[in-house]
Amino acid sequence: MKKLEYSPIVRNKLKDLKKWLAEHFDESTARRVLSEMTSDADILKNHDKAGTNIKAMYDIDTDYWFLFTHQHYLVYRIEPKKVVIVQMFHEREDFMMKLFGISGRTQESIDYWGE
Repeated sequence: MKKLEYSPIVRNKLKDLKKWLAEHFDESTARRVLSEMTSDADILKNHDKAGTNIKAMYDIDTDYWFLFTHQHYLVYRIEPKKVVIVQMFHEREDFMMKLFGISGRTQESIDYWGE
């Protein structure tokens, strides 16, 4: 079993998400969603390749993977003894553009979201 580590950026984004959920829904919903997201991420301790390999999907040179959970992409890197979740993006964000400067959006997605 590998250790699971969250970068400071991701820890802050999770705190912000919890706060937003509590304000827009309630504290119980915020705790439940964060608990489910971290439980999904815990799968990576035993199955580090449970997510999607960005290199294979987009044919770019990177060692990042992502796991989709509760409308968010958890971007992670596999190390010999741990998995590091380095970034988190909402599904409406073009994380490929933010990380690599290339668009991961399809025209269908742009038309659907109106962006």
